[in-house]
Amino acid sequence: MRVENDLGRDPIRRLVLRIALPSMLAQFVSVLYSVVDRMYIGNIPGVGELALAGAGVCGPIVTMIGAAAFLVGVGGSPLMSVRMGAGDLPAARRILANCFLLLCALAAGLMALAYLTRREALLLFGASGASLPYAQSYYTVYLAGTPFALLATGMNQFIICQGYAKKGMFSVLLGAVTNILLDPVFIFLLDLGVAGAALATVLSQLVSCVFVLAFLFGPTPPVPISFGGYDPRVMGRVLATGFTPFVIIAFDNLMIIALNALLQKYGGTAQGDHLVAAATIAQSFMLVVTMPLGGITGGTGAILGYNYGAGQPRRILQAQKTILLLGIGYTALLFLLGQAAPGPFVAIFTRDSQVAPLAVQAIRICTLGIVPLAVQYTIVDGFTGMGMMQYSLPLSFFRKAIYFIPLFLLPAGFGAMAAFAAEPISDFVAPVVSAAVYWRRIRHVVGLRPKKTP
Repeated sequence: MRVENDLGRDPIRRLVLRIALPSMLAQFVSVLYSVVDRMYIGNIPGVGELALAGAGVCGPIVTMIGAAAFLVGVGGSPLMSVRMGAGDLPAARRILANCFLLLCALAAGLMALAYLTRREALLLFGASGASLPYAQSYYTVYLAGTPFALLATGMNQFIICQGYAKKGMFSVLLGAVTNILLDPVFIFLLDLGVAGAALATVLSQLVSCVFVLAFLFGPTPPVPISFGGYDPRVMGRVLATGFTPFVIIAFDNLMIIALNALLQKYGGTAQGDHLVAAATIAQSFMLVVTMPLGGITGGTGAILGYNYGAGQPRRILQAQKTILLLGIGYTALLFLLGQAAPGPFVAIFTRDSQVAPLAVQAIRICTLGIVPLAVQYTIVDGFTGMGMMQYSLPLSFFRKAIYFIPLFLLPAGFGAMAAFAAEPISDFVAPVVSAAVYWRRIRHVVGLRPKKTP
């Protein structure tokens, strides 16, 4: 039986497009989970601004919990792709079985820990006395869906890495459409407010989870979920490989948490909540940039991993060139939108005369460096897709370090709004360093040697 995409033999450019575009669209649709929630929350009569600030505080925390899905999914899927490329299906089945067990255990442990620490975490990460009730209401309900979120997101990687990119896209689309339909019902019709937004998200995650598990337990994929063959060494390898994407997501959210805390500090009681609400809107726009970009560069990691296992270095280099061009095209489009027309995007969240201008300014600042970001994502996700954490992890850490330095220095000297400039500074500096490392090392790591001069 022919799979949807033959990772080892299909023409590279068409293969990249057939996997990258559905993965990009899946991530774009996935953004709707948070954007739609925030859009409806920001328009709750009378309390929209405070409710939006509360949801903004929750955002990075719940995303950090969800990062466990990438720890296992993005950690295990490249290893499985390499084994499939080498023709070792029994080893690929063992990897998938171990990853399923890991995700189940992580979901249970993280949900329990998050419930026990929820109030303290929200206060620590930027909730004010006024926004805390809304943050706590959203967060408490959302945590109930932790197992569904982790299994849906994490196991979806194992659908994509087997060549079923359209199935992976559909699982995300199914959850997003469910969320969009349920949000106004629970928030406005049933008058559940921010708790209704969280409940809609939980139910949409359940729908996605059921679809993903039904597919992976079914007869279609070459490597379905099985039981047995559990091995701590396999789990350790998965966690080591997934540590890079996990750290990327975790630090991205620490960056947001630190930003919210600094905005509260330098904005004071007069502007703190306004700035956090504006930052929440700007972060929503950045999600529209980074998540589809990650869909392009991360979703195609299966191509790189498979061909690395199959010993096809020229297919790897050709694929990465195509992936980079797609990423640059996408970020260039979003750069133009972010600079020329942020107003309509802000208007779907709020028309508050104090918050809206701040959000417009924040989007323009944050998007200044997003085109070079395509280089960073292509290189780091490319190394990760081939299981080369010794390159991807330091490059990821470097970008985070570059962000935190201006984040803490600039507001002290130039005021709260200057904190947003940390984003473009890191987005310009880090890709230059990553490109230099890639240029020096890529031909060696994929097995190509430079031609000898006569």
